[in-house]
Amino acid sequence: MRYILSGLAAAVTLAACMNAEMPDASEGRAAYDANCAMCHGASGTGDGPLAGDLSVKPVNLTTLTRDNGGAFPVNRVLSYIDGYKRKAAEDVEMPEFGLLLEGPSVPIETGEGVFTPTPRPLAALLAYMESIQK
Repeated sequence: MRYILSGLAAAVTLAACMNAEMPDASEGRAAYDANCAMCHGASGTGDGPLAGDLSVKPVNLTTLTRDNGGAFPVNRVLSYIDGYKRKAAEDVEMPEFGLLLEGPSVPIETGEGVFTPTPRPLAALLAYMESIQK
């Protein structure tokens, strides 16, 4: 019974967020400027004012799609920003922003028609990052 109720709660949550208006890149720009530009730079190329103080150069965020075979890596970006997935010791220089990017959820397609409820500020940041791809 517990599994049925948790599944029903998840379905209700997802249905509610499916009706939410999706954020656009301009909304995400504010989240980027507040949380990312100091290291990744205003243009996203990894040349922010703090970049020189870091032991590992910040990633060029404008080439994520190109470096992923032409598809924007939604899951990888979301996981990295919220701190869920870090792959090496040098990754600890990038703070986890998951707690800073909370809010009402919107549905983000995470592949193969699967939609994941995602905090709106994080979805907005994702939209902005996708918009700066070269």
